[in-house]
Amino acid sequence: PYNVEGDRITQPLAGVRGDPQRGRAIVASRQAGLCLLCHAAPIPEERFQGDLAPSLAGVGARYTEAQLRLRVVDPRRVNPLSFMPAFHSPANASRIGNPWAGKPILSAQQVEDVVAWLATLR
Repeated sequence: PYNVEGDRITQPLAGVRGDPQRGRAIVASRQAGLCLLCHAAPIPEERFQGDLAPSLAGVGARYTEAQLRLRVVDPRRVNPLSFMPAFHSPANASRIGNPWAGKPILSAQQVEDVVAWLATLR
């Protein structure tokens, strides 16, 4: 699976490269990523963005791709009090719906796509 080093996962999941355009679509999706329920992001065409979590604007300047990867894969490894779900951890037993129980919410490719897009936000 993946190797956590401090506050990062240095290697892309499953050795795949992310596509920023697909990542933007996942973040904007109300069915896939659901990111905008809690976060605001520089996606002006999407209305009703969240304000429960930090804005994603500029996140690529604040964190490296490796740091972003861990925050998407399992944010509680960085902040145990985070209410953000672990998007690529089958052990993510809390705060998720039954369809996702026991399996990752996002595939390795989807995680890498999201990380690739977040890294462009400078």
